[in-house]
Amino acid sequence: MSEPAAEPAAEPGSGPGPGSEFDAETRLAGDGPPFTARITDRWSGLAGVNGGFMLALCTGALGQVLPFPDPVVVSAFFLRPGSPGIAQVTTEVVRVGKTTAFGQASLWRDGREVVRATAAFTDLSLAAERAAGRSPAYTGTAPPALPPADECLTAAPAPLAGVTLTDRLEYRPGVAPGWMTGQPSGDPTAEFWMRFRDGREPDLAALPLLVDAAAPVVLEVGAASTTIELTVHLRAHPAPGWLACRALTRHVAGGYHEEDFEIWDSAGTLVAQSRQLALVLT
Repeated sequence: MSEPAAEPAAEPGSGPGPGSEFDAETRLAGDGPPFTARITDRWSGLAGVNGGFMLALCTGALGQVLPFPDPVVVSAFFLRPGSPGIAQVTTEVVRVGKTTAFGQASLWRDGREVVRATAAFTDLSLAAERAAGRSPAYTGTAPPALPPADECLTAAPAPLAGVTLTDRLEYRPGVAPGWMTGQPSGDPTAEFWMRFRDGREPDLAALPLLVDAAAPVVLEVGAASTTIELTVHLRAHPAPGWLACRALTRHVAGGYHEEDFEIWDSAGTLVAQSRQLALVLT
């Protein structure tokens, strides 16, 4: 993939547009590739623009050049912190098979590559039909055992400097995280409900963002972190409604930690799994 021009003229997403904030701000301009995006400061986490949001932009660009409708796995390296402004997304079709297509995308800001992502696309509905009655089924976990969302905490998280992502999403844990009350529990796990604050229903396009949209659970051991690599497995189209989420870290060592994340939809179906490697911030 060749390096794009640093400053495209178009500014997609600069107005409110139809639909939700997420739809407006992940809308890509141009016939592409490359595609153009305007990244705002509305999707920032602890270390710049949220990595899952940038991965969603790359996934959306690949969806425009690959012949199958659904991402089934996407993976990204975050080469440098993301920042608001005009970005370009380049794409490359790597291979197209009978049931799966593979591609690569990069997100560029000011002529520098920020994210490099790879993905496989398929048709999840057809895959489920092919597997019905012919493939073994096994589930080793269950959805988080949370009270109904209406009975969970509704207080906003404690404000963190520069973090705007929490203004776009709503989180409802069964109990308040220890780090939020100034008393980290020492147990880097969390279970909670999540949804877009503006009422947007979940779909495959949003899942790469949502698996990376909660506070890192290593806050429970007194650490903060920034993502180096993120891989997302998209298992099914989510049903409308709240999403039940589970996040956990097993190892914090050598300046890095992993975080595993599960998203279950309102019908009790596992719709996304992810693992990320993150650098502990000191």
